[in-house]
Amino acid sequence: ASPLSLVGFVVGHAGLYQALAMFAVAYFIIGMTVLSVCAIATNGALDAGGAYYMISRALGPEFGGSIGIMFFLANVCGSALYVLGLVEAVVDSFGIPPGQKVGTGVHVLPQSYWYELLYGTVLLALCLLVCLVGASIYAKATFLIFLIVAGVLGTILVSFFATRPVGVPIRLPHLNGSEVENGSFTGFSLATLRDNLGGGYGVDYTTGQMMSFSSVFAVMFNGCTGIMAGSNMSGDLKRPSYSIPRGTISAVLFTYLVYNLLAFLMCATCDRTLLQKDYGFLRDISIFPPLVTVGIYAATLSAAMSNLIGASRILYALARDDLFGRALALAKKTSASGNPVMAVILSWLVVQLVLFSGKLNTIAGVVTTFFLLVYATVNLACLALEWASAPNFRPTFRYFTWHTCLLGIAGCCVMMFLISPVSASASLGFLLLLLLALHYLSPSSTWGYISQALIFHQVRKYLLMLDVRKDHVKFWRPQMLLMVQNPRGSARLIDFVNDLKKSGLYVLGHVELQDLDTLPSDPLQPQQDSWLSLVDKLNVKAFVSLTLAPSVRHGVRQLLFTSGLGGMRPNTLVLGFYDDAAPQDGLARHPAFTSAREEVPLGFPPLRAPTAPKLMLRNVLLARQLESLDKAWELRRAASPPPTIHVWPVNLLRPDSARYADTCSLFLLQMACVLNMARAWRRARLRLFLCVEAGAMPHAQEEKLRQLLKDLRIQAQIQLVPWDAVTRLHWQTRQGPPGGPAP
Repeated sequence: ASPLSLVGFVVGHAGLYQALAMFAVAYFIIGMTVLSVCAIATNGALDAGGAYYMISRALGPEFGGSIGIMFFLANVCGSALYVLGLVEAVVDSFGIPPGQKVGTGVHVLPQSYWYELLYGTVLLALCLLVCLVGASIYAKATFLIFLIVAGVLGTILVSFFATRPVGVPIRLPHLNGSEVENGSFTGFSLATLRDNLGGGYGVDYTTGQMMSFSSVFAVMFNGCTGIMAGSNMSGDLKRPSYSIPRGTISAVLFTYLVYNLLAFLMCATCDRTLLQKDYGFLRDISIFPPLVTVGIYAATLSAAMSNLIGASRILYALARDDLFGRALALAKKTSASGNPVMAVILSWLVVQLVLFSGKLNTIAGVVTTFFLLVYATVNLACLALEWASAPNFRPTFRYFTWHTCLLGIAGCCVMMFLISPVSASASLGFLLLLLLALHYLSPSSTWGYISQALIFHQVRKYLLMLDVRKDHVKFWRPQMLLMVQNPRGSARLIDFVNDLKKSGLYVLGHVELQDLDTLPSDPLQPQQDSWLSLVDKLNVKAFVSLTLAPSVRHGVRQLLFTSGLGGMRPNTLVLGFYDDAAPQDGLARHPAFTSAREEVPLGFPPLRAPTAPKLMLRNVLLARQLESLDKAWELRRAASPPPTIHVWPVNLLRPDSARYADTCSLFLLQMACVLNMARAWRRARLRLFLCVEAGAMPHAQEEKLRQLLKDLRIQAQIQLVPWDAVTRLHWQTRQGPPGGPAP
């Protein structure tokens, strides 16, 4: 019924050795997952949705949405599991024995499938009321329950030492009321410990099936799934990146120690009959039985509420992201205080439907499979971020590597199939269907796709491995550079050259006959999207390379020298034949646009029409005296002091402004941070020079800059620099010498 009595169930069937092995395996998986959760939680802002938010923002909407649904179902089934466990405990304590029509003493509750469903509905309604009020009352209720459970745990530990040996009659709930077995609390006994060291699996009284290592592990693992309770409440926490790592790691360490301690104490003091067939034996051996009863009920009720409120937060986050369109539109509605009441009600309805199953251990296997799948995906998200080497992945939690992520994924997958190959296969099939549905039906998102970062990382690696010195005529292939003046008149030519390339490089080149020095902006940047859209519509495997030049000859020469990368460079130039025939707009008649009734991409002018200039959108880095930098010597110096990277957040076009939050300064910060993340420069320290003018409250600016660096997860030393002289010199230069014209 609760994690406390769950230990007795595990030890009674599996024995001490296998129980400790189960805890070790479970907490190994959980520990690896916790490291990944902490890494993602400390990498910038974290919004509502917990694991769903982490996965969706890392792996994209398809993975995020599908795992979000799986995690929602896991929490829903988990809530139903704990409600059914609580009903079982209540009926065991207060139910009328089977075969009797009238109860005696405290045994006054009728027992049947429908009565137990009624009890579960009432208890679930109590959880619903707490969750509808909001996260604040839930936090207060769980804190009160925590105090009760802590008191119960202390009482139980004392009872193992204070209670004398005693026989405990066990009334089996689903057999004849006259059938009673006797268990024994022997006190600390070496003989009892020896008897409980090995496994002794019995029949599950709810399903009638023989228990095994995998089925017991499935039930046990549900007592360990609370690690996501904190991250599920990420939208309600004031400082989730601070609270989630500390709270989660503390909870994992504490519960692991408590479970192992209880397992040893139970094996040394209780016989196997008592452990297997009396889940309320802790009450029977306690020095204060009513407190144990209240504690078990409170712990189970808290777990049910935790899963219910976690499911509602995940459903609300899914609805808010519009991944499923109108299907979840109702779940977006919130109360005046921001509590997603409709998501809570919808989650409650689904839990109520699960209660009709009535089989506690059957639900346990499904819940465990779902949770293991979610944990594996959390590890996958962290692994992808680590392998992609994205500059913006800078978690302040450092105690993880790609090895821990990989071990977490492997552990989850192995245990998932050991518990139930059928459930694991069905879950993966359902996940695949959700992935495909979201891929084709969900709207595009602006979260960024980790797949693009991984592709970039791998392509760069393999391009470096492509050695032009190892080229051989046997493996030559055409690598085309097709010069296109206007794709409106070259659609068929683009198609034809695509057939000629034979899996080689294919580049669409275009020369814009203008001089950049006479233009206020770069006219090519806005055209890039139109050319890329054209490549998609024509379904050709080509890159696009655009350039500015005073003549076509110069432009073609530029593209021949600059197109491609590494060992992938054009070796064949394709030009259209120029004659006096009037060009025809073949793009409008191309099947890619006529059959699908789609418009020609905007951005291409009419044939032989002039274009308007646009702004230049490029970053510019100026390098000076790099030849005098002996990097090997700098990095081989003694550890004290380490090399220093100096960052001057100054806009060179307006040095008088000296603001650290403009585009130029943030770009300099990003580049310095990227350099610091390189393996050779990891020992270096960043030093940021804050340029301040007199009367500008330097200490206030320094505090703001420290907060910005903290938000950006950049560690740097700040040094104030007076900037009045530079400002005066800048304005004197702009105004020119006295009596003369301004420059």
